[in-house]
Amino acid sequence: MAPTPAFKLGEKMEDPLTMYLSDIFTLSCNMAGVPGISVPAGISSTGLPIGLQMMARHFDEMSLIRAGYGFEQAVGSHMKFPEL
Repeated sequence: MAPTPAFKLGEKMEDPLTMYLSDIFTLSCNMAGVPGISVPAGISSTGLPIGLQMMARHFDEMSLIRAGYGFEQAVGSHMKFPEL
């Protein structure tokens, strides 16, 4: 999870607080010791990807994988991602 959509490489080099917050918000499942997964969830207004982070209970990885797969099947099939 991050507080903002993705930003271009090198774009925030002069803003260390934003860089720090982008890193710190990605650690929640690691700190809690629970499984986590990130799945594509859309495209920002600037054309960069947005991800959805999901977490599950301890040792419940299979439910998490099923939820991520279900989300991608329900939403991801009609999303158009730009070619990199």
